[in-house]
Amino acid sequence: MRSLRSTLALILVLGALVGYIYYLNKDESAGAEKKEKAFASLKAEDIEDVQIKSADGQTSHVQKADGTWKITAPDPAPADQGELSSITGGLASLDIQRVVDENAGDLKQYGLEPARIEVEFRAKGDKAPRRIQLGEKTPTGGDLYARFPDQKRVFLVSSFVDSTFNKNTFALRDKTIIKIDREKVDRIDIVADKRSVTLAKTGSEWQIVAPIMARADVAAVEGSLERLSSAQMQGIVPADAADLKKHKLEPPVASFTAAAGSSRATLLFGETENALIYAKDAARPMVFTVAPTLYTDLVRDLAEFRRKDLFDSRSFTATHVEFKRGAETVTLNKTKNKDGSEEWKNGDKLIHAMKVEDLLSKVSGLRAESFETAMNPALKNPALVVTIRFDENKMEQVTFARAGADVVATRAGEPGTGKVQASSFDDVFKGIDEMK
Repeated sequence: MRSLRSTLALILVLGALVGYIYYLNKDESAGAEKKEKAFASLKAEDIEDVQIKSADGQTSHVQKADGTWKITAPDPAPADQGELSSITGGLASLDIQRVVDENAGDLKQYGLEPARIEVEFRAKGDKAPRRIQLGEKTPTGGDLYARFPDQKRVFLVSSFVDSTFNKNTFALRDKTIIKIDREKVDRIDIVADKRSVTLAKTGSEWQIVAPIMARADVAAVEGSLERLSSAQMQGIVPADAADLKKHKLEPPVASFTAAAGSSRATLLFGETENALIYAKDAARPMVFTVAPTLYTDLVRDLAEFRRKDLFDSRSFTATHVEFKRGAETVTLNKTKNKDGSEEWKNGDKLIHAMKVEDLLSKVSGLRAESFETAMNPALKNPALVVTIRFDENKMEQVTFARAGADVVATRAGEPGTGKVQASSFDDVFKGIDEMK
């Protein structure tokens, strides 16, 4: 009996709790008013003409033609498609948070006489432009005062739209410095002071072709092209103030050229002023400024473009490896059995495949930490010469020597000397003994 009473009591408590939750949700739903749209039934994709007066007093006019936005005033220029997408999307989704005054007399107190920001636009089918004015932020900073010019009521919109609509002409324009098709670029020329670097692409591989012939670091080259294609102007120099000689653009301090066949795109760098660098697309008269990091990312020294890996082969591509230490030579050959399996041998001696794979992984991991232009004299008395055949018909050879506490190396067919981490070289040197 006591158990039945307890069960009934729990059921009553549960029922009361469910009813209370339902009451709260119902009350909350009833109290939540659907916000009024500033522009009912407006679709972002239907907007085809926008004019903005920004807080700094600039007025810009932008129009869409064939799906592309272009600035038409104050001067014709390509527009930033992303910025216009944000603006049109913001207009279509703009909500009126609440009405402050249905019949406002003093608009100055709201920053609406004159309005701080004004947006005017037309959508497909509009006979007349639609306008909205934005004023100051509310004391809490969460909203902006706003109004329609043909109405007396003042209402609030979320303050985040300030950054969406408060755009001057420069903010609205496409700030891309140079447009290139990275996939088609097959030559790069860099000139700075009395030094120059030329890189050329064959297939998918980049090579340094001047001032020396050497393999190029593909990541470094592609990184430079990515930086160039994504670089943005920081500002534009007015035409009447663009003095090429004064800004050291004629002749330039440095240049970076990306070529695709006979097509060339060249960025010229000038003097540095106020933490910005004057720059110019050689094909256009406009002078603009860029961040100093763009210069350091593009105008690199030769050594920064050299490939640091001393070997192109990898443990799984090598078929023949020869280690020569003084009068001793250890030769490893990979053979394929009738059943398709592979095995490594030193002469007639079978070597455990895992040991060979480990050694060759260490060999292929040897990298130059830095390069010197001249050949180090220590290489005349090598400590180790490694010759590898791989990918059926390719061969490479790298010579190592000890120069005091350092280990230096040179790759056949490439000038200069690379400095190698001594501990990594020692691991390879010791690993050779396990192949005997």
